Amino acid sequence: MAELSSVDWSRAQFGLTAIYHFLFVPLTLGLSFIVAIMESLYVKTGRDEYKKITKFWLTLFGINFAIGVATGIIMEFEFGTNWANYSWFVGDIFGAPLAVEGILAFFLEATFFAVMFFGWGRVSKGFHLLSTWLVAIGSNLSAFWILVANGWMQYPVGTIFNPDLARNEMNSFLDVALSPVAVSKFLHTVASGYVISALFVMGISAWYLLKGRHLLEAKKSLVIGASFGLLTSIFLFFSGDESAYQVAQKQPMKLAAMEGIYEGEHRAGLVAFGILNPDKKPGDNEKTFLFDFTIPYALSILGTRESNGYIKGIDDLLYGNKKMGVVSMAERMQSGKLAVAALKDYKAAKDANNSVLMVESREILEANMPNFGYGYLDKAEDAVPPVALTFYSFHLMVALGSFFFLLFIVVLYLAMTNEVARFKKILWLCIIAIPLGYIAAEAGWIVAEVGRQPWAIQDLMPVKIAATHLSSTNVAVSFFIFLVLFTTLLIAELGIMTRQIKKGFAH
Repeated sequence: MAELSSVDWSRAQFGLTAIYHFLFVPLTLGLSFIVAIMESLYVKTGRDEYKKITKFWLTLFGINFAIGVATGIIMEFEFGTNWANYSWFVGDIFGAPLAVEGILAFFLEATFFAVMFFGWGRVSKGFHLLSTWLVAIGSNLSAFWILVANGWMQYPVGTIFNPDLARNEMNSFLDVALSPVAVSKFLHTVASGYVISALFVMGISAWYLLKGRHLLEAKKSLVIGASFGLLTSIFLFFSGDESAYQVAQKQPMKLAAMEGIYEGEHRAGLVAFGILNPDKKPGDNEKTFLFDFTIPYALSILGTRESNGYIKGIDDLLYGNKKMGVVSMAERMQSGKLAVAALKDYKAAKDANNSVLMVESREILEANMPNFGYGYLDKAEDAVPPVALTFYSFHLMVALGSFFFLLFIVVLYLAMTNEVARFKKILWLCIIAIPLGYIAAEAGWIVAEVGRQPWAIQDLMPVKIAATHLSSTNVAVSFFIFLVLFTTLLIAELGIMTRQIKKGFAH
């Protein structure tokens, strides 16, 4: 086995940090709103059980929030330590939404966080409720600005390249903030967090029902969790549809990997279930699937909004398809190499004070800038992401999302008929669904990030160019330090939460 490079270790470290961080984020996003809904019921009705319910779930929210902040801060520092070239190249754009997140959104949630936790009996019911809602809004605003930054990496807009500094600079904040990719990514990501939070509330409530403890509070929490989950699951499907459409339009190679499409086609079907042929390679004549069940026309409708729409395949994007106007990877690589060479010529001409060559080089650079990143690829096949990992992650995410939707319907129906406590298998399914929710969310992030490889910034900067030049040993050591640290934090959270859950809905 070849020795891992510093780039490989940097990718592994950032992936590790992101995976652990997103174990905490979804619960923050959704549970904050669920707690706000519960407290609204308490303020409206004045009933003591709603106050007990609110305080119980608020405590679990606080535990998760505190530990999640630690991993998020570390992840932001890694941009400077492990990805210095990336930070230089796009710091002007990438830093802006993160700065807004810190100044506006995080400040909002941090300000009212203390009131929400320690303000019981010290401030009015109305102000306390307002503080709870503002924490929920602030938490989700934080997610918005972070996902704007991530969405820009997937679809870089609103910027202009400055050859004098060799970096991108923002020329339209609104284009960056309201990018269709960023907006759809935000909506789909927070919706998944809401579903996970609903599963969390529903699963813990089911545990109490199985144990015969806190039956009134557990049943009410179960109904709130199932109702919130059902509504957000419906929204999750719609946001997922829009997200997939944006991928088809802006990242066709990712879509091809998600569905295992090698040869482009009209009236493309959506693979509901399939087993990929492990021997399949781009450009060969091997069949793509060992087995598959496909829904006719569905992928064309999903990706183009037309039943006859053309979906580009991996082979189209690699080798070109003149009939469909698809440019080959070789042509894009040639254009990218022209851009890279033109940037070098521009710098040399500037140093030599040759204004004529500067103008000529800049014109070539600007004409080929959309393919700039392709100039750093060694071969066309480098532009193909890991197909099997992307494909299976996508279909696992969709399958679990469909299961959650059905589970919410069943649980809500049984709860409304006051029969749910008798169906112990359903209650156990609710408990099992808690980790499944996290698996679905992590699978979604694998699709989003692995599916866009080799790009740190789509079409502009490959990952291998984005990384800091560090020794592989240093990054490997820090990887294992973070692995131990994050695992310890996760174990600590699970331990603290378990003890709190065992205490139950006490005053």
